[in-house]
Amino acid sequence: MIIWIILGVVMAASLIWYAVFTANKPEPAALQPASDAQLVRDDSHRLTTPAAEKAQLVEFLDFECESCRAAVPLVEELKKEYGDRITFINRYFPLPGHANSGTAALAVEAAAQQGKYEQMAAKLFETQPQWGEKQDSQAAVFRSYAEELGLDMGTYDAAVAAEETKERIRRDIADGKGLGVTGTPTFFLNGEKLTLNTEDQFRQLLADAAK
Repeated sequence: MIIWIILGVVMAASLIWYAVFTANKPEPAALQPASDAQLVRDDSHRLTTPAAEKAQLVEFLDFECESCRAAVPLVEELKKEYGDRITFINRYFPLPGHANSGTAALAVEAAAQQGKYEQMAAKLFETQPQWGEKQDSQAAVFRSYAEELGLDMGTYDAAVAAEETKERIRRDIADGKGLGVTGTPTFFLNGEKLTLNTEDQFRQLLADAAK
């Protein structure tokens, strides 16, 4: 019985990593890059600010995406190792198949406007098993997280409702589509869309870029 349990855990972990590294494989009808699409904008969320930048790693993500959540520990590890040389940048790409992914992006962006982007993003990924895949709105749940983070709730509510906040997220989505993003997580290293097969490959690409 113990052996079967261990095998089940190993297989589940393998399936998660398979999903992470196949989520951004190009599809036959992948969009061609649009001439006005930008990989990075002035307001893009930069998680590291190296004094001497060697490369940029841009991730298009969806907070309701299980593969994005599975990738978080690895990305955090790489950020600690290469953050002094590589600029890590996050962009929103809520998928239409996830009922609360757009609402989650609004919550994170509203938190970002009060300097708490990373804290809210981490909270949503940490709690994703509780709210993910639900069909009813989780806006109240996200608002409770904002309260936990000590945000000014009047400012938060106004930001969530603001057209400017929604447009900010639409712009990320439009750029992603124009750059050929079809799933999440999708990574670009120095402007090149990555097709990842293994964790070791990902690590090696960043190690080479950081030299």
